[in-house]
Amino acid sequence: MTSETPPFDTVFAAFEAAARRWPERPFLNVMRETADIYGIPAGEIPYGAALERVEALRDAYRQAGYRVGMRVMLLMENRPAFFLHWFALNALGLSVVPINPDLQSAELEYMAGHARPVLAVAIEARVADLERASRASGVGFPVTTPEAAPPVLDRPVSDENASSPAALSREAAMLYTSGTTGKPKGCVLSNLYFLHSGGWYARAGGLCAMNEDGERMITPLPIFHMNAMAYSLMAMVTVGGCLTALDRFHPRTWWQSVRDSRATCLHYLGVMPSMLMKAAPSPEDRAHSVRFGFGAGIDAKLHGPFEERFGIPLIEGWAMTETGAGAVIVANREPRKRGTNCLGRPGPDIEARVVAEGGSEARPGEPGELLVRHAGEDPRFGFFSEYHANPQATAEAWEGGWFHTGDVVMRDQDGDFFFVDRKKNVIRRSGENIAAVEVESFLMQHPEIKAAAVAAVADDLRGDEVFACIVVDGERSEARARTIAEWCLERVAYYKVPGYFSFVDSLPLTSTQKIQRGELKTLVAKLVGDPATVDTRSMKKRRAA
Repeated sequence: MTSETPPFDTVFAAFEAAARRWPERPFLNVMRETADIYGIPAGEIPYGAALERVEALRDAYRQAGYRVGMRVMLLMENRPAFFLHWFALNALGLSVVPINPDLQSAELEYMAGHARPVLAVAIEARVADLERASRASGVGFPVTTPEAAPPVLDRPVSDENASSPAALSREAAMLYTSGTTGKPKGCVLSNLYFLHSGGWYARAGGLCAMNEDGERMITPLPIFHMNAMAYSLMAMVTVGGCLTALDRFHPRTWWQSVRDSRATCLHYLGVMPSMLMKAAPSPEDRAHSVRFGFGAGIDAKLHGPFEERFGIPLIEGWAMTETGAGAVIVANREPRKRGTNCLGRPGPDIEARVVAEGGSEARPGEPGELLVRHAGEDPRFGFFSEYHANPQATAEAWEGGWFHTGDVVMRDQDGDFFFVDRKKNVIRRSGENIAAVEVESFLMQHPEIKAAAVAAVADDLRGDEVFACIVVDGERSEARARTIAEWCLERVAYYKVPGYFSFVDSLPLTSTQKIQRGELKTLVAKLVGDPATVDTRSMKKRRAA
């Protein structure tokens, strides 16, 4: 045990303690706009009332035969039901697998086969999709809705499930990240991971200091990401605060939602400040109660102007699903060096290295890969437990006793870290990490595509956009590109679909037939302005459920 060890051993236990301490305080707040979109009641849910609902769900799951060690997939968008079902399942020692609601058939089938859940709980509109994934994956799990009684398990509870590791280290969730090897990897996250994340945020101090006097956080980020699950939710549970989770980011109504929610803090992604700064200045720009915003990726040149216009500091930070709060770098104290992509410097609980090409320590001002670990006896404290069913990837990530982030940073003479680029071949579009290899993989499933290569191109609004070079026989028309894009939209999340298609004679390949990424990047930079390139960005929209 260390001074950082949480006082509770499960996520549910932390919530239960908060609910018994502050039963009348609001726990979740549903804005009218979000309620209308989802068709659910608007308003606040107090901690005490939420606990009653969680305990009722827990008892229903227990009576239906759900036991420690099992997994349940959850597809509920940003609805309060997600949190209630997670806590109920956590109380019984089960793990949840949150599902991005934008995922389509091929992705759902892969996730189902990889996670092998005993149940999926989904909104009514997606039940059929998950039932198909259940059959196609061969797992054969039932699918139900959040309001329905959980189906009784038709399989015996094995001895393996009945015995479990200590609760603190037990799997509480498995979140899928965008891997660079073609398929997303399942990050196994323990109770400790979530408890430490919430505790770290609550204690971070500086410009993002929190108190127990009634914090109110608003976030438009998806709850199937670690940010909303581990930081937003668990920080509010830790301090007895209220979480407002919007269905998504609505630029036109954002500040009204902030005001109506009475938020004291907010979460953002880099694309949000860019969009908000496009609106005409208003006398209402500072009419809010927010003390700080916490996020990542703001356009460096907008950092200062945004803060001056809206009157709040935007605290830039760095972390990954894999690191949790085991290794966070955050610029929560002055000087923050705004306008320079400054991430701040590691705290005393973190060890960090910047490794240049060749493995040497990078000099100040020299870029290199960021390697991190937790200080103290356990270098993996607060990190993910493992990549599910992929011990090789886990070992590679921790080669030499350091977690290899794949992010390129540099450190200045003061010890501050600055984000430079992503070493991994990942396209970051509107906060979503998209593996180029995964996009190439599903493009190659199209019967008319002989070869495909994908790279990022700059997008003023979304940071990166997906650009695909494809080799086909016959017609190379705009209509054909749009038909291929429509085919993609029916199978994978809209944001992964290429926003540009260019028909090429061949791809830049190595002697071993691997894509030469450097040459591809150069080629794409030329093709993005070519009149023959087909712009399909307007087709990339969320599909109605």
